[in-house]
Amino acid sequence: MTIRLRHLRPGIAVCGILACLAAADLKTNDLRAGDRDGNVPRFLTGRQTSPGDAVHPPEHWSATDNIAWKTDIAGLGWSSPIVWKGRVYLTTCLNTSKDRKPRKGLYLEDVDATKYPRDKSVHLWKTLCLDLATGKIVWEQTASEGVPAKPHHIKNTLASETPTTDGERLYVLFGNLGLFCYSMDGRPLWTVPIPPRDTRYGWGTAMSPVVFGDRLYYADDNEESASLVALDKRTGKEVWRVTRKEKTNYSTPFVWETPNRTELVISGINWVTSYDLSGKELWKIKGKSILSIPTPFAHDGLLFVTSGHVIWGKHRIYAIRPGAHGDLSPPDDDKPEKPVAEPANDKLDPHIVWTQKIGPYHPTPLIVGDRLYMLFDRGFLMCFDAKTGKVIFDKQRLPKGNAFTSSPWSYDDKLFCVNEDGVTYVVETGPKFKLLYTNSLAEDDMCMATPVIVGDKLLIRTAKRLYCVAPATKGESTARN
Repeated sequence: MTIRLRHLRPGIAVCGILACLAAADLKTNDLRAGDRDGNVPRFLTGRQTSPGDAVHPPEHWSATDNIAWKTDIAGLGWSSPIVWKGRVYLTTCLNTSKDRKPRKGLYLEDVDATKYPRDKSVHLWKTLCLDLATGKIVWEQTASEGVPAKPHHIKNTLASETPTTDGERLYVLFGNLGLFCYSMDGRPLWTVPIPPRDTRYGWGTAMSPVVFGDRLYYADDNEESASLVALDKRTGKEVWRVTRKEKTNYSTPFVWETPNRTELVISGINWVTSYDLSGKELWKIKGKSILSIPTPFAHDGLLFVTSGHVIWGKHRIYAIRPGAHGDLSPPDDDKPEKPVAEPANDKLDPHIVWTQKIGPYHPTPLIVGDRLYMLFDRGFLMCFDAKTGKVIFDKQRLPKGNAFTSSPWSYDDKLFCVNEDGVTYVVETGPKFKLLYTNSLAEDDMCMATPVIVGDKLLIRTAKRLYCVAPATKGESTARN
């Protein structure tokens, strides 16, 4: 590997956020569209507004309509944007040679990235800060410069991990490279190198970090030596590390706060595992799928974990109540995989409220009201009762485009699902499937990052640019940087 870790001085301008901002205790199980100050501090927050909230983004948009600004982003990255105090933060990796174009769609060929021609060109791993109001780049930092040590899948990038913040510092993870901590105005604070590891078929990395209390947590699941690590968020010093009996995974850890304890839950191909904040294992469930990508999440006191694959493996979703210990795995069976809810009974651990033999590959499900919506990569949408697991409506086909990687989001009693072509399908939330309309972006847009709601704005990242969807006003501007 030819990599030089370095820091550059902040470019263009310095973000006006004071480094001494006091960080509030952030509820990591809150999927709402930011906290009361409009902040979206981590991966998969900012996916829905509160019921009846009158402030929300438009329901209709195109590449030009209801677009407050759009900013071209050099390089490639599937990290979602995060937002703090009117600033947007995201990552990218710029190839100094010609960028390899990611490939859309569902396919079985070209899956072994270790057989790609070795990338020998120099790359720049960058963090960007943009102004939420205008889309102008406020500062940028280059975390590292060099030749990538490992390959990655043609649909993956070298900047797929979403950064996180506690309001005092910005924490950026580039897999197989390192963790980089910045002040909110872009000053480098500390760096922790991460040794490069082989991933399954050279598919690369995508597990985002999480910050909670005084610790920064990240999981490094790979084919060589998987681990879960806790760092002191102020210094980057390692506090503890536990070995995980896992291989390559892509599911971001989730901090689950319950009345009696706080857990760190990670979904894997071998096990779904819960740890306490000292790294001690609390409970686990045996995995079934060939890959684990959706992130665990909580709703109304229950934890939901799931994984699946479009072809291989047995797929499950679980609704789990707090307080579990030990192995919760249901007994193995050879019955066909079909969506029939299994409520708690004498064959299941009492902490499993219900389980279904079905799960999505990429998108993380979303609960709106008491209904759980599950989006599948092949363009099907399914709805369950979140409390019982009962099917409300079975798989319904979204009409155009058959590749969905981004997770769905919701506001104004509507569910939004964007495919890899940048086409968003707007579905009415309710007991029956009803497609309302579609919103398309530019023909050259590809979307695999999950959009973020910030008040009346919606941030959509594509392979080439970042869009800000907002109610139309006079004097709208388009930012080009």
